Order: sequence, then C-alpha cells, then structure tokens
Amino acid sequence: MHQRPIGTVTRGTTNPNRLRRMDRWIAAAHGPALRRADSPVAVDLGYGAAPWTAVELLARLRTAAPHTRVVGVEIDPERVAAAQPYAREGLTFRHGGFEVPLAEPPSLIRAANVLRQYDEDQVAAVWERLCARLAPDGLLVEGTCDEIGRRHVWVALGPGGPRTVTFAARLGSLDRPSDLAERLPKALIHRNVPGEPVHAFLRDFDRAWATAAPYASLGARQRWIAAARSLAADWPLRDDARRWRQGELTVAWEALRPGGGTGRVPDRG
Repeated sequence: MHQRPIGTVTRGTTNPNRLRRMDRWIAAAHGPALRRADSPVAVDLGYGAAPWTAVELLARLRTAAPHTRVVGVEIDPERVAAAQPYAREGLTFRHGGFEVPLAEPPSLIRAANVLRQYDEDQVAAVWERLCARLAPDGLLVEGTCDEIGRRHVWVALGPGGPRTVTFAARLGSLDRPSDLAERLPKALIHRNVPGEPVHAFLRDFDRAWATAAPYASLGARQRWIAAARSLAADWPLRDDARRWRQGELTVAWEALRPGGGTGRVPDRG
C-alpha cells in the first residue's frame, strides 16, 4: 500500500538562482562528505511549483562531488508531473513529503522555505523525522530566504540534531545585520525578542557592524569581515574569513538555541 505523503502543500513560489547562497555553502561545507560517499544522493525537499532549485542543486553539487545525484521531492503530484521534462541523468522527481520516499538514506536533505509555512511547535518533530532519514554522515539544511535570494538564514543538522546557524546576504542590500531577522527559520523567528539568545546575537552583531563602520570605505565585504572578527570574541563562530568574504557567518546552534539564556558561549573550541 502506498504511504500517504507526510506534510501539507506549500505555496510553491520559487525563482531561478534563489538558493545560490545556500547551495554555495553546502558545496563548501558538505562537499568532503559527498565525495567520500560511494553514491551520494541529495534531496531537494519541497522544490515548489517549478523545478529550478533542483536543477541548480545538481549543477552546484557536482562541482564539489561529480557523482552526486539529486532527487526532487514534492507533496503536490501536479508539481511532480510538471517537473518530469527536466529529469536527466542524475536528476529525478518523486511524489512525497517528510517521509522522504527513497530506498537509500540521503547524504543531504535541503528543505528551503518549507517549514516557514508550519507552526513553530511542529518544527522539532519534522527535524527529528528528517534527521532520522539521513546517512550516518548526512546533512539536513533547513532555512528561509527572500524571493530572490539576497537574504538567507539556515540551520544545519546532522543525524544527532542541529549543529549550526548560518546567516548569508548580498551585503550591499543590508543596512545592518539584524535586517536578516525577517528570514530567520521557523525555529528562531518568533524568538527574536529580549531574553532570547538569537536576539542577543543580532544585537551584538549590529553593535559590531556599527563599530566596523570605518571599514565601509573599503566596501561592505570588509566591514562584514571586521564585524565578524569582533563578534568572534564573544560568540562561537564556526567559520572564518574565507566564508565571511562570501557574505556568510556561521554560529554554533547551542549559542542560539531557544531558551538558552544569554546565548554567549565563551569557549569557542
């Protein structure tokens, strides 16, 4: 008997190149694990009304691991049917939801702009279900971006749960880092209030950005790097200037975990 897909149909809005920042980070951060896998499979979960993001994910991951395959999974059967003309070597489309209807455990599940449309109290169960489907060294990347991919925030999770939160932006579009608050993933967006770690983090990031104002004459990228270096004194950042140059910044999940107190973690080891 065919299992009914788990989840609900999302709005499905999508645009070409919308997820480029997330894809670029995945290729850099998860590329080594994909290359180690014998036959890595990446899932684009909830790709939407058009399959652009799945097509692009295949191209971008293959720059890091040429033998990667991508499966686009959608809960709306009409979207699956509409995507079939885009299937090719290494790219297929299937009807399904959070159960992830693959025989083999995927090396990557990317769920972008999916949980945004769910309630916050549903997030933990979905994360747990998706993480349980991962290969032993697999990665779940779940987050939210704007319609053209200028601002993006995502959580990276392994089989054991959440690991990091990454903030990424086209830096010329930012007045201050806290502009990214509107794109926080569902697990964090309602926690951007005084007393919560993510609020303290964005407050400190804004202060570091303001202090780094003299670097603005060298460009927004140099200002971002200077702000990140300052922020690293008090927050457990998990990347360095190589990623900061890309308009990214990654912090340990434990520092931003809802209800985690001040969020500051002095030990950056």
